Amino acid sequence: MAIDQEPKAVSWRNLSQLNNVRTFALMAAGVLIGLLLAGYSLFTARSTSTLIVPAEDVALVNQQPVSRADYLALLQTLYGVDLSHATQEQRRKVLDDMIREELFVQRGKELDVASTDPDVRSALVNAVELEIAENAITSQPSEAALRQFYETHPDRYVSEGVMRVRDLVFPSSALRDLPSEPQALKSAIADAQTLARLSGHDSGKTKGEEFYFAAKIHLGDQLFATARSLSNGMVSLPIQLPDGIHVLDMDENRHPVPFGFAAARAQVLSDYRNQAIDRLKSSGETFLRKRANVLIADDLR
Repeated sequence: MAIDQEPKAVSWRNLSQLNNVRTFALMAAGVLIGLLLAGYSLFTARSTSTLIVPAEDVALVNQQPVSRADYLALLQTLYGVDLSHATQEQRRKVLDDMIREELFVQRGKELDVASTDPDVRSALVNAVELEIAENAITSQPSEAALRQFYETHPDRYVSEGVMRVRDLVFPSSALRDLPSEPQALKSAIADAQTLARLSGHDSGKTKGEEFYFAAKIHLGDQLFATARSLSNGMVSLPIQLPDGIHVLDMDENRHPVPFGFAAARAQVLSDYRNQAIDRLKSSGETFLRKRANVLIADDLR
């Protein structure tokens, strides 16, 4: 019997079935690999339960990390040593304190202490404000920005003015007898007899040499504005106020002197940052108010 040496032809149906098997096998393998990767990611994520402490932490307390960086910083603060030079007792004490703190913080959250304790509420507000203002606190503004701020607020960067002035008070009836010419008025108030005849006396509001801010408090806005414009040795024209006629006798007036940018730079930087912090706090509060549902009692609207 003759043997047929030629291979049998493979039908297209068999090839199609073979390709389908390969396709399903690859799909199944892909799904399996995907599930394995997803499971690995799920069970190694920081927010899930794990028995392994990550390298960046020193402990997990109910799956909440205790930072290694904070641990090392506290070790340095309390004992002035790094990890390699710390004793076993020092290491354990710092770790126990941090774990204790985390346990109490977590318990405080369970009890909702933040909603009732005023100190905790205040601390939380301060923490949020610091977080909001972090960029302004840590950023370093350019010299051009600081100089522009300095030039925009010239009144902030001047020396404190000083004045020594007497405030003399006369009854309203003495107005017609007071000289209207400054030099004659100065001579009149310098003469004790004339002063007594006009029933004038020192109000006692000023206390010798005073800074401008103190003189403004003692004299009041109207009298201070007049006093500030007086030069050494000058007297003011009579000023009518509800308590009588006032005459200011300026002995010495040292006006504020502007500081140069170099001398004022540290204060300029502080003021610049404070203004930036205030802006960030205001915008942060606006953002929080917009996303919050705030209901106000009818009688307080």
